[in-house]
Amino acid sequence: MEMILDERRETKDERISGMGMYKLGDLCSDVVDCPHSTPEWKNEGIRVIRNFNIVNGSLDFSNGFFVDEETFEKRTQRACPEFEDLVISREAPMGAVCMIPKNLKCCLGQRLVLLKINKELADPSYILFTIQSQFVQKQIQVIDQTGSIVSNLNIPDLKSLLIPLPPLSEQKKIASVLSALDDKIALNKKMNQKLEAMAKRLYDYWFVQFDFPDKNGRPYKTTGGPMTYNPTLKREIPEGWEVKSLFDCSDVLYGFPYATEPFDEENLDISTKPYPVIRIRDIKDNTISAKTTEIVDDRYRTKVNDLLIGMDGYFHMSFWPRNDDYVNQRITRIRQKDLSIMVIYHQIAPFIKFKEDQAKGSTVGHLSDKDMKQINILVPNNPRLSEKFDGILNLITKNKQEISRLTALRDKLLPLLMNGQVVIE
Repeated sequence: MEMILDERRETKDERISGMGMYKLGDLCSDVVDCPHSTPEWKNEGIRVIRNFNIVNGSLDFSNGFFVDEETFEKRTQRACPEFEDLVISREAPMGAVCMIPKNLKCCLGQRLVLLKINKELADPSYILFTIQSQFVQKQIQVIDQTGSIVSNLNIPDLKSLLIPLPPLSEQKKIASVLSALDDKIALNKKMNQKLEAMAKRLYDYWFVQFDFPDKNGRPYKTTGGPMTYNPTLKREIPEGWEVKSLFDCSDVLYGFPYATEPFDEENLDISTKPYPVIRIRDIKDNTISAKTTEIVDDRYRTKVNDLLIGMDGYFHMSFWPRNDDYVNQRITRIRQKDLSIMVIYHQIAPFIKFKEDQAKGSTVGHLSDKDMKQINILVPNNPRLSEKFDGILNLITKNKQEISRLTALRDKLLPLLMNGQVVIE
């Protein structure tokens, strides 16, 4: 399939406005609001899609919620999510969208809407990409700005969103190009999942079972390596290893309390030199949703592989893949000193997960400075153990950086395909 750059010079808005426009509701065979009740969550069973599972146009189930069969039947009486149905969030955030993949049995959590696309009129993948485009997202932002104190994309407004619609055959061509980029993005994510799983196995082997290679290359504990009781951890650890506080073995910083007035969630004029600000919502998918002109100390700027932890709501954790973004309040930034930041991550992850599980019964969970100061870190006396994890993390970060480039290319290409500046032959 070949893409040709069209040399006509109409503006993007002129081109899009010249296309056939349809209301989103007219392109759906059904639009189903999710049940507003909160079910009893289970640790296993049938998966529930919630707002935070929708990340950059796809589903991320690193945080899992489940229901039993009886609850599933009740929540899907109106309509059950099926392959190629779209799910869009009504709030927190508004307008996040994804597609139901094959063979996923699931139901929807609160504040989500199920869109069953009429496939005789529209290609579901094309509609998915179009809803993510600036053209549609700007319509959603207008609704957000004119709404109530609590932003909510209601069903009539959702159905009224305007969708530029070329012929069905053209929709499929556009979707196929963008899907190819999405496939590469998905491949990189899968590679990272394997690298993360490999790091977790290695961590368990070396830092839990203590069978790291000794000076002769043999598994330390299994071959009788000396152990000593540590009163802080209340267990035996390898002789020569230390236990330090998180603050002693890494550089810990809490984000800056930016004023929200200078925030701009669209494209600011680059002459104003806006500074990209990381908010809690951005941690999971390593994106930026706001910029500011407020100037703060450089110590709040990120470095590649900083570990960021959200301290409100869901305590997302992620290694940041870029330099020079700024950390907003209620985010903890942990920066490596000597011990690999990936080793630190695996040591604190169970504590963060425990605090998150405790918070599930409350309205909003919080991590505090007191919580962070309770964390102790086991530090080996062999720097080579740490270096192995640094190498794995660098591979993960390289893939994340490529994901960011591919995502930017996809998002740039989408309006060009929609408005006819790029023609597919």
